Amino acid sequence: MGLWDSLLNWLRSWFFKQEMELSLVGLQDAGKTSLVNSIATGGYSEDMIPTVGFNMRKVTKGNVTIKLWDLGGQRRFRSMWERYCRGVNAILYVVDAADWDSIPVTKTELHDLLMKPALNGIPLLVLGNKIDKSQALTKQALVDQLGLGTITDREVSCYMISCKESINIDMVMDWLIRHSKTAK
Repeated sequence: MGLWDSLLNWLRSWFFKQEMELSLVGLQDAGKTSLVNSIATGGYSEDMIPTVGFNMRKVTKGNVTIKLWDLGGQRRFRSMWERYCRGVNAILYVVDAADWDSIPVTKTELHDLLMKPALNGIPLLVLGNKIDKSQALTKQALVDQLGLGTITDREVSCYMISCKESINIDMVMDWLIRHSKTAK
């Protein structure tokens, strides 16, 4: 049966487009909009304007169309996060890995968000951004500082990236495409 399912999925991938919907959340200046631009165009701009409220962008990669909700990270917009995370295929939580002072707040905001019953079971991809900076945390330090090991009600993955230098963006795309195949 496994071989038949694999063959059927392969054939579907040739003839049917797959869609997924994602929410990008995290504190202000973590690099959410830079990530969207990096995924969409492969480019980076130093002159980013903070997202006010939210932005939505559709990106097609191969046979997968990804609808990205880029949510503002300022305190006044964090109450909106849950609304835009309901029913998505995955939550991408972007962290400025070089801003050690923001880690306690980002941990609290992450765990508060994940406690919302409407978000139970939605996969979580944590992205430690700005690893091009010398003071950036290591992956293990970020996992420990954010308490990712205590999250047991969903799949949790963590990658260290740099939107500026396009480091590991391909790994993020691979993760997203893999998860589109199990889309709701």
